[in-house]
Amino acid sequence: MARADMTPRRESAYRAALERSLRAGHRVLRSGGSGVDAVVAAIVVMEDSPLFNAGKGAVYTASRRHELDAAVMDGADLRAGAVTCVQRIRNPIVAARAVMQESEHVLLAGEGAERFARRHGVRLAPRGYFDTKKRLADLMHGTVGAVALDSFGNLAAGTSTGGVTGKHAGRVGDSPIIGAGTYADNETCAVSGTGVGEAFMRVVLAHEVAARMRHLREPLARAAAGALAALRRVGGSGGLVAIDRRGRVAMPFNTAGMYRGWITREGRLGVAIHR
Repeated sequence: MARADMTPRRESAYRAALERSLRAGHRVLRSGGSGVDAVVAAIVVMEDSPLFNAGKGAVYTASRRHELDAAVMDGADLRAGAVTCVQRIRNPIVAARAVMQESEHVLLAGEGAERFARRHGVRLAPRGYFDTKKRLADLMHGTVGAVALDSFGNLAAGTSTGGVTGKHAGRVGDSPIIGAGTYADNETCAVSGTGVGEAFMRVVLAHEVAARMRHLREPLARAAAGALAALRRVGGSGGLVAIDRRGRVAMPFNTAGMYRGWITREGRLGVAIHR
């Protein structure tokens, strides 16, 4: 997302969508809700927008279909839930939360995940719901994610994506893989990543942030930057959003830009795209 490709109209649309997402999560936290529910609320807004590569805006596979992934993790007890390669779940992040809360499993895939979601009242959509002309013409990858610290001191992380344009059917990236694209632990931090999924999985990027904090005693910003630097070893690129148990935030990236935003407990909000 080079500055040269960003028109004022497009930038305004993305900033408005990010603000809606932040405020949706903040409303949950302000009313005493959990970090998990706040993360899900924030991500649902982005999944429902055609601007982002998740949910409605998901990219196409090589066979001109959509295969969606999502994960959520609760830092309080390390519970996690994820879905992958789903084609009819309108909000995959809601299905991921259901897997975490309503089953003994962590990751469900494909039709089995869709049957589970239906049984637990998760909204489905016809496959055509995800079709957008812009995504059919795009060559891109991307992810939406959110991290939160709630009033109980619990951390949570969630991630949702349509993957990479033209991906092989059945390809799974880092987003639904706990420790790669999504991780939360009250003792360290909550992390959601976006970038080249294969590289994120190879360095287990999200968990690497937590590991550096736990074992090297690094502060969040240094741990996040160090984990992101590990991508160079495997030729990867991307970024992450992270928050620690004191509410400190880090959002490093090694690309031209990354859509990102933050909101404080008091409601102070910020949104950024480029450096």
